[in-house]
Amino acid sequence: MCSKLASGRMAQALIQGFLRQGLLRPNQIVMSDVEDQRLNEVSALGVHTTSSNDIVIERSDMVFIAVKPQQVRPVLLEIAPKVNSSLLLVSVAAGINTSTIERVLPRDARVIRVMPNTPCMVGEGVSMISRGKNATDVDMRTLQTFLSSVGFSSECSETLMDAVCGLSGSGPAFALTAIEAMSDAGVKLGLTRQLALKLAAQTVLGAAKMILEQNSKPGELRDQICSPGGTTIYGMHALESGTFRRSLIDAVEAAAHRSKELSLIAERSDIEVAARIEESVERVRQISG
Repeated sequence: MCSKLASGRMAQALIQGFLRQGLLRPNQIVMSDVEDQRLNEVSALGVHTTSSNDIVIERSDMVFIAVKPQQVRPVLLEIAPKVNSSLLLVSVAAGINTSTIERVLPRDARVIRVMPNTPCMVGEGVSMISRGKNATDVDMRTLQTFLSSVGFSSECSETLMDAVCGLSGSGPAFALTAIEAMSDAGVKLGLTRQLALKLAAQTVLGAAKMILEQNSKPGELRDQICSPGGTTIYGMHALESGTFRRSLIDAVEAAAHRSKELSLIAERSDIEVAARIEESVERVRQISG
């Protein structure tokens, strides 16, 4: 059973992607959340829903922790007593290191961190993964099987995760803003909104596929379009005058810096609380054993 704690947009994107690709059936997924509206949205996909994280842990062999960074610690503290080495925990929370998660859980907990993005729901996502200290090669291959079904997936050093978060994690929002701006320009010039949006989206999609399928550098492809004295080179001049390139670099860098800030905030949280929880988990196991 594959499960997810909290049904935020990223969790829904992954669920829709897994179902769309036929990797899982709806009855193989259980989702928990505190908001009824979220549960109703996910329930419409045919998956099991509950408000109990305990039920999710008990029924699953792999659990995605898909909550906001500030919600990770409370969720971990809640589920820690039920976590054991047979369960694989996958965190999609931005800025939360595997070591931070592992400190709250039992020593043998298997943890993997993943930074996906929302295009997973249409099979064109990017998911970079980093392993925790107890995650096995089998764990990594299993997770990559899931994530590769909804786009590109690869392993990377956790030290690069903030950069990944800024580029591919937040990147779809930047690309959507560019598409929206291009379609606005089309409307300004007389196109209907529907046609302008279609042209802008298809143009960006086509340009991306040229890079990926031809294995060419963006600059080389751009030079093929910019004929001397033509329309495109005049448009490029306007982009450079408006610091388009710098704005995109700044946006990715700002998102990456925020991811790093979230990591530092989590690191500074009360480690003694995690230690006390771990002690209580050991006591519960001794009593139950």
